[in-house]
Amino acid sequence: MARAFLFVLDSFGVGGAPDAAAYGDEGADTLGHIAEFCAAGAGDRAGLRSGPLSLPNMSELGLMQIARSASGRFPAGMPIPEKVYGIYGAASEISRGKDTPSGHWEIAGTPVSFDWGYFPTEGDAFPEELIEALCRETGVPGILGNCHASGTEIIARLGEEHIRTGKPICYTSSDSVFQVAAHELHFGLDRLLAFCGTARGLLDRYNIGRVIARPFVGHSSSTFQRTGNRRDFSVLPPEPTLLDRLIEHNRHVHAVGKIGDIFAHQGVSRVIKANGNEALMDASLSTIDEAQDGDLVFTNFVDFDMIYGHRRDVPGYAAALEAFDARLADVHKKLKPGDLVVLTADHGCDPTWRGTDHTRERVPVIAYGPGIRSRSIGVRRSYADIGESIARHLGIPAGPHGRSFL
Repeated sequence: MARAFLFVLDSFGVGGAPDAAAYGDEGADTLGHIAEFCAAGAGDRAGLRSGPLSLPNMSELGLMQIARSASGRFPAGMPIPEKVYGIYGAASEISRGKDTPSGHWEIAGTPVSFDWGYFPTEGDAFPEELIEALCRETGVPGILGNCHASGTEIIARLGEEHIRTGKPICYTSSDSVFQVAAHELHFGLDRLLAFCGTARGLLDRYNIGRVIARPFVGHSSSTFQRTGNRRDFSVLPPEPTLLDRLIEHNRHVHAVGKIGDIFAHQGVSRVIKANGNEALMDASLSTIDEAQDGDLVFTNFVDFDMIYGHRRDVPGYAAALEAFDARLADVHKKLKPGDLVVLTADHGCDPTWRGTDHTRERVPVIAYGPGIRSRSIGVRRSYADIGESIARHLGIPAGPHGRSFL
């Protein structure tokens, strides 16, 4: 039996990107800086975690060696295991930008060679003609926000006015994204999704990668909370990905979490929704039980990025890593001869870095399974090597961009 399980730890960068300076991220290192802060006691939080960062399972699969190859140093305070059991290395991104679609598409063998569209940081973020068309086609009386903002901050600031006026909150970031926050009850979840679908069509001419629906609940600025009903409206990848090629060869792709949205639901056999890393792991484990020969289970663990990276929460990010590492024991128990597990990331989001945006970094590449020989694969020139390795493992023809390390 040959099955593959691809787990993306969203934003778990390991530093060292050769082009980081071009993105203003020279020196960013998500893993390295979290470990450094934890070793110094700055990663402690009462009732959550304390002490040096502890990732024993990933360390035994080569994480410490990955960090050194990517950024030139071992993470502070973390023990170096005597023996490593996985295939281990790092990968540089060759796609333009540092956002979720670019990273995931390149992981799936399809790098992005074009430039995304972005919105200006000064003044109004969105063109007047775009807002006029959006309001006309959706019937809303106007929008709030129209700026670069943190999602939680802008909901706290404008949520009450949104409820009072019926105007959705529209904002962006340094990524190629148009985000819309609206109250699930007062505005309506279905109405929010329809609004975002209209925005997706209008934004194609601006080459914007994603429209993201950000529903929330609560009664006031102090109680507003985003829900798990987020949905991403992505453009299609520029050419067939690993997912499309698997479908073409009569394999099944099980998309857990937001994977379906990221690939605009192309090349996906089945979507399994879950909210939060623990639920995503539970869903992944159940799907592993159901996966057949030749199948791919593809999961994005979004909490690292959405809840901890963007909010610059070092203790929270550290605790989430430790919780994920502990759950790998559950994955190990599910594996059968011929199975392959790949752990990686789509970009960085260093919680110690300035601002609240993604950081351009190399990502870890860990691959293991019954009978797979431990070895270093060095620093790969592209994330696409991950997709091509999975393609080879599952027995389909190679794609045009990456090179298998298997």
